[in-house]
Amino acid sequence: MKSFIRLTDFTKEELFEIFRIADSIEEYSDFLKGKTVVMFFPASSIRTRVSFEKGIYLLGGQSILFDPTALDKKEDIRDVCGYLQNWADAVIVRHKDIHLLQKMSESMKVPVINALTDDNHPCEMMADLYALSKKRTDYLKDRYLFVGADGNIGRAWKEAADAFGFSFTQACPDGYCIPGAECVSSLEDAILGKDIICTDSHPKDELDDFKDYQITREIMSLANAGAILNPCPPFYRGEEVTGDVIDSDFFVGYDFKKDLLKVQQGIMIYCMG
Repeated sequence: MKSFIRLTDFTKEELFEIFRIADSIEEYSDFLKGKTVVMFFPASSIRTRVSFEKGIYLLGGQSILFDPTALDKKEDIRDVCGYLQNWADAVIVRHKDIHLLQKMSESMKVPVINALTDDNHPCEMMADLYALSKKRTDYLKDRYLFVGADGNIGRAWKEAADAFGFSFTQACPDGYCIPGAECVSSLEDAILGKDIICTDSHPKDELDDFKDYQITREIMSLANAGAILNPCPPFYRGEEVTGDVIDSDFFVGYDFKKDLLKVQQGIMIYCMG
């Protein structure tokens, strides 16, 4: 049993094992039979929650859903976990504070899976890299560019780069750099020689600062031949990306995220098995 909090908690080979489980997910149809997975998700979550809930169902398990605010109360989280592990076989948590997830993991004998914090989003990164592995022969030799501010998605890509060993650069204005990342202030310079372009949406008060960092078809044409655009959903046409680039062949498409289902199943199987 092992929790899934940060990608850098694992070796590359361990992360590849999750990919191998996803490749043969049909062999695990009864893996969660008789087991219960407790989930803490806010009402705003769509993609991650739906794919986790369906994944649990397809593996024969039961899911029980709470709002993550149920964890924000006077009772010590160690005591919450002490009781919860009597009935939960795994816990999946979307919560702002990664330190809360770490405390839960330390307090429980069952796995705690990180479904997004203010620091990272490891399940999303695993699913994106798995999907890229099916599209790109040398996806770990590709050069990745993240266009956006320091935040959980940018830090998640930096964490993935550290775990898997691929090249990672950030394009952003001064003051928005991810700690430890190579940071380039000119988008036109940053995109040269890149293969995978990733973005994150901007809070309203940052939109003006990022007005020169919008990904367009013209900007994408400066990247390497065959480069792809992988915006983190929800993305907003007319803000971090233009409508025409989303409607172009650069955009990997909505089916790119379909692998989130079996990769998250793979994460549960790996952590519980």
